[in-house]
Amino acid sequence: MRILVVGAGATGGFFGALLARAGQDVTFLVRPQRAAALRERGLRITGLGEEWAIEPRLVTADESAGADVSYDLVLLSVKSTALDRALEDVAPAVGPGTAIVPLLNGLAHLDALSARFGTDRVLGGVAKVVTTLDETGDIVRLAPLAHLTIGEQDGTASPRVERIAKTLAEAGIDVRVPADVVDAMWHKWVFITTLGATTSLMRGTVGEVNAVPGGPELGPAILAEAAAVAAAAGRPIPAEELALTRDTVTKQGSPLVPSLYRDVLAGRPTEVEHLFGDLVARARELDVPTPLLDLATLHLRVHQRRAVAATS
Repeated sequence: MRILVVGAGATGGFFGALLARAGQDVTFLVRPQRAAALRERGLRITGLGEEWAIEPRLVTADESAGADVSYDLVLLSVKSTALDRALEDVAPAVGPGTAIVPLLNGLAHLDALSARFGTDRVLGGVAKVVTTLDETGDIVRLAPLAHLTIGEQDGTASPRVERIAKTLAEAGIDVRVPADVVDAMWHKWVFITTLGATTSLMRGTVGEVNAVPGGPELGPAILAEAAAVAAAAGRPIPAEELALTRDTVTKQGSPLVPSLYRDVLAGRPTEVEHLFGDLVARARELDVPTPLLDLATLHLRVHQRRAVAATS
């Protein structure tokens, strides 16, 4: 199977490296600056007591544009803020038999991808992995959690999903094929917005939030709002998923923060519109009140304006 991984960051780089290490035909589509760093240092995975590296096969958008090469599988792992550019960059690599698996949070990207390449080429996907890039560009694992969920958007079983799942599993990736992948995407969306709002509003880790009076009540209150939006959209969150998220955001002493919070602390732009703007817009359409999520969205929009101004 010929595989193109769009982006070699903390998520795409990690899963792509596992596939390449297992002998799969993997190419990474990256920006020139990232390509230069990877050619010099290799793609390195560290953390949790392990350290290993691969020499990745790389291509930039300019190189891809002139190549008559299509791929069987495209793993799209970019920030939502880079999605429009990624659609253009990946277009030359998409052929009649290409399956695209996006690993973005939220849901709006499914519409954008389907509009550009056709719904029949676009699967649903969820990545759960706790990784980050360090100052050298190495991928650091912060926790053992690491699995991918994939499936057809319409929930049907298909031979191509079976083939992709088999390829991922053979590389040592924990892969899951649920009855409805869009449900799974909603579950992750509710989780990540709850965690992101809790930590970003309070400017602290989960443990720091829960160490002060009133802190343990915040996460569950945000979760209730996000879950109400999902339920109104016809995607109710199962009790076990709600319990897992509630336990995560109320855990005493937890150092956990999402990548969104790390971006806020570093003064970098965030995925506020894709994650929060889209969710509260759906809440308005469904007549679901979300005062805490509205506040988090406003807070992150102010940060976004400041961050974008600083980089322009």
